Amino acid sequence: MAQPVPLLVVTAVQLAAQAAGHAVALRRGRAFDVPFLTGSPEHLVRDWLWFGTAYSAPPYLLVPQAWALARLLRGPDDRARWVLRRIGAGLTVGYLSERSVRARVRPGGLDPVETPVVVAGWGCAAAMALLAGRPGPAVSAAGSGGPARGR
Repeated sequence: MAQPVPLLVVTAVQLAAQAAGHAVALRRGRAFDVPFLTGSPEHLVRDWLWFGTAYSAPPYLLVPQAWALARLLRGPDDRARWVLRRIGAGLTVGYLSERSVRARVRPGGLDPVETPVVVAGWGCAAAMALLAGRPGPAVSAAGSGGPARGR
């Protein structure tokens, strides 16, 4: 069966953007800041464990994403695509909810370091959700919306 190469590339780049976003957030003190909930720069690492930073997701989202990428590198896998579709959709909304992200994509808020990290992470999250949901050799014919049995 054919490999979903675009999905592999987008997922790998998205993980790299997460790593870069984490490094930038730690260096610049960018805690998460979403509606109704804000982190503190003093507790950035602790907050990252549960809520992420302004530019990176928490580990409980990154680990399944890395797991799904590893599964897809071995061959087509319905469960891995299912995981990536949901993580990609969640990250897309998550990037949109972050105040710092919205500031970095506005014309007056462009930053030579933060804006490329944000654009790469956000764009790849959206692409990951779309590509993982596309019909392909690794998508279940049943179309139940859940991961296929087997493998």
